Amino acid sequence: MGGAVSAGEDNDELIDNLKEAHYIRSDLVEKAFRAIDRADYYLEDYRDSAYKDLAWRHGNLHLSAPCIYSEVMEALDLLPGLSFLNLGSGTGYLSTMVGLILGPFGVNHGVELHADVVEYAYQKLDYFIKTGDSFDKFEFCEPTFVVGNCLEIPPESRQYDRVYCGAGVQKDYENYMKNLLKVGGILVLPLEEKLTKITRTGQSSWETKKIIAVTFAPLVQPKQNVNGRPKSVPLPIFEVRTLQDLCRIAIRHTLRQPIAMGEGRTKRRVSFPGARAMHRYGPRFERRRFCRRFYRQCVNSMVLHDSMIPTAMDDCNYPGGVEEEEEEVEEEEERACRRMREDLPEEDEEESSGTEEEKNKGGCARVEPPVNILREKILRLPLPEPLKMYLLYYREK
Repeated sequence: MGGAVSAGEDNDELIDNLKEAHYIRSDLVEKAFRAIDRADYYLEDYRDSAYKDLAWRHGNLHLSAPCIYSEVMEALDLLPGLSFLNLGSGTGYLSTMVGLILGPFGVNHGVELHADVVEYAYQKLDYFIKTGDSFDKFEFCEPTFVVGNCLEIPPESRQYDRVYCGAGVQKDYENYMKNLLKVGGILVLPLEEKLTKITRTGQSSWETKKIIAVTFAPLVQPKQNVNGRPKSVPLPIFEVRTLQDLCRIAIRHTLRQPIAMGEGRTKRRVSFPGARAMHRYGPRFERRRFCRRFYRQCVNSMVLHDSMIPTAMDDCNYPGGVEEEEEEVEEEEERACRRMREDLPEEDEEESSGTEEEKNKGGCARVEPPVNILREKILRLPLPEPLKMYLLYYREK
């Protein structure tokens, strides 16, 4: 199943294609897909096929097509703090994406038939936590997997807010799957060759919606024991977090907040009484004034390209009630100042080195690797090294 969208050159291009085809429709789902490289869950010899919209199978390992996972993630309507059960969790790719949305106070459980696949899933999970570039951008709900047949879950087991089954469900087991769901919960499963969304609206009432036609391998029937009774597969327990874990979550959340505020800041106009004065003489204005001084010094010391010189200059004498056009000039000067501070060291280095390679490049700016701001903040804390490593999840990046 798959082939609904064009293949991508990398993970981001694959996600762009899924968005263009309207398989990915929400920001939360898009962020989760971009955060995890699908190729990381392939065996090394098969990574070239990772960005095609096709399912992949090798032995017991299996990944559904990206378009299917997109529809599943959208249909689950995931929110932070919910509980999730993945029946046929496989490589853990879907469970890891779900964990990025559920956050640290969600529940993320999976049941997988094959022990070697569970071992593979834990390897990939550990690799993502320790080396994933995007791990520190999220508050993660780490998945827990158990080995067993999902049709052998005891009926008295706890129920979940969201349930997904990654194998074709026979009609006889539809009610069995429904009983795993809390009231108000959502179940997504392949039922009668259709990816189906079932919402539990009451103790005995349900709403059913067919999403798209799919082809899945059927669920493996449970084996009978010698006494004729199937064995029971206990689900992972709902563990209460330790005080140590809660402290780590709280510290990382506190350090991450200014980062998130900085990334999400947008330019806006404020109009309440006194807002203009507060804006003009606040910390942001001080930064602008410094940038203007730096900018004018640079103008006096070197010849600038025409495109870097703003069309209007300001003499720093601001009477009360300055118009919005002057604010735009200030912002343009601040942007030009920022560009100059980035470009000056590169130009000096180009003049001193003068290598043939740099001349061929025409002085193009070098791309610096992204800085993990959260990691840098933690490493600067006045704490013992083992505690810093704990706050970093012993990450390699």
